[in-house]
Amino acid sequence: MRNKLTIAIFLLLAMLIIGVVGFKLTMNLSWVDALYMTVITITTVGYREIGEPTENAKLFTIFLILFSVVIVGYAVSAITEYLLSRNNLKDIRERRKLKYLESMENHIIVCGYGRNGKQAIQKLQDYNKEFIIIEKDQQVIEDSGLDDDFFFRGNANEDEVLIKAGIERASTLITALPEDADNLFVVLSARQLNKGLKIISRASEENSYKKLKLAGADNVILPDTIGGQHMASLIVSPDLIEFWDNLSYGGDEGVNLEQISFEQMFDGKRECNIIDLDLRQETGCTIIGYKSPDGEYTVNPDPKTVLIPGSKIIVVGNSKQIQKLQDVYRINNEVT
Repeated sequence: MRNKLTIAIFLLLAMLIIGVVGFKLTMNLSWVDALYMTVITITTVGYREIGEPTENAKLFTIFLILFSVVIVGYAVSAITEYLLSRNNLKDIRERRKLKYLESMENHIIVCGYGRNGKQAIQKLQDYNKEFIIIEKDQQVIEDSGLDDDFFFRGNANEDEVLIKAGIERASTLITALPEDADNLFVVLSARQLNKGLKIISRASEENSYKKLKLAGADNVILPDTIGGQHMASLIVSPDLIEFWDNLSYGGDEGVNLEQISFEQMFDGKRECNIIDLDLRQETGCTIIGYKSPDGEYTVNPDPKTVLIPGSKIIVVGNSKQIQKLQDVYRINNEVT
């Protein structure tokens, strides 16, 4: 489109220059008069000519008129098409975005791309999770450094925006808006729109915790509280906390933790004891936790613990060991 417009402008300028030079030479006009004659000839407005044209001037005028009809017609078409496309570009992108959102299933919706939202997105990208970010500030979207396709511009407080983002087909909602009242409203709306949705909400105030849980949030995170506890722990148990900080969830380096479901390991076909997995021998990973189907966690589970449908194990290992674990069980980072 831009190439077509560039060609049209170039042809118009070339024709204008040719006309001015031609009339100056054939009719011995001043530069202003030559420009005047060129413009009225190209535009065919029918004003009077300056002076009596010579035969050469008449032939040149015929040549200029014939070519101007073609070039001006092409230029008008190109400019009109460009202006229309510019006006409709936003609508085209919007339709494409909505079509893409309609095709998403079991994706993650992140409300707000502030400090916490950005950290959540970085972790989701580590795991190659499919997500969409709802953000109302266009400047934040432009400064994010992410592809525009990752964003849906709108106010997450509006049900229509949540619906367009695919809330009814999503698996998880993370609401990381700066105001607790906004997060509360989003949680209420999201829970009504999708009863089975997993909802994780940010909270700034401790008294917002219970309200968000009552509204339907499965997990409520208090970043300031966690940060304060973490700093204090660096004094009480510095070596332990530094070791924990070195754990990398899904990163390429260091130690990794993974949570793996029974269905991912066995496709629901059989049950077995933890010791029967021989996970340490097979992959080098170590099982450090077990989660029962009813949500009860066991740290350092008994090797005779039976793995059943709906249960999960938590393993630790370096990046190579985790990769081998994923290869053996064909997990492909689809950790739940």
